[in-house]
Amino acid sequence: MKLLLIIIIGYLVGSIPFALVIGKIFYKTDIRNYGSGNLGGGNAGRVLGKRAGLGTMALDLLKVSFIVLLAKQVCGDDTAIALGALAAGLGHCYPVFAGFRGGKAVAAMYGFLFGLFAFAGRSPLYFFLPLIVFLIVLVPGRMTSLSSMVSTVIVTLYICLQPEAMIIKIVQVIFAVLIIVRHRSNIDRMIHHNENKISWLPKL
Repeated sequence: MKLLLIIIIGYLVGSIPFALVIGKIFYKTDIRNYGSGNLGGGNAGRVLGKRAGLGTMALDLLKVSFIVLLAKQVCGDDTAIALGALAAGLGHCYPVFAGFRGGKAVAAMYGFLFGLFAFAGRSPLYFFLPLIVFLIVLVPGRMTSLSSMVSTVIVTLYICLQPEAMIIKIVQVIFAVLIIVRHRSNIDRMIHHNENKISWLPKL
């Protein structure tokens, strides 16, 4: 019963569309009607500006990390942590509060990884390795889509090579597949050399 509750709460919390909330409250804009129409930090930044983009990313990350913390406190086992985070990730991508049109799971995955590090005793590399890779790829290419996918593949391989609980590995692989699948249009644009590049993130 506790596990089911964590999964339900995870999906509902994950479904909170912070890009939509920030856009409507502070900018009187529904970002689903602009840019890619995606309810993620990348599109929020492209449509509304740097502060909105970074704020959306942070909140989307934290909502999944909160579920990891909640699962740890309520159930205390890796199954609840992993499935709760996955439910939150699915909520982020397919939010019940926004017509099931959400983000691309990147911030959700980072929230899962940050939660594992901060609340579940995992290595800091679970979170900081993909973050470093993300920034290294982002600086020359200025494409969040490419940076997201490369960092996702790297951290997934890293986790799969660790003496980690199988359920954690499985959920991380699911996150990776979800991220790649939801970036299909970005991959197509990269192949045709017309992928969107960003200018609103601070330069290192």
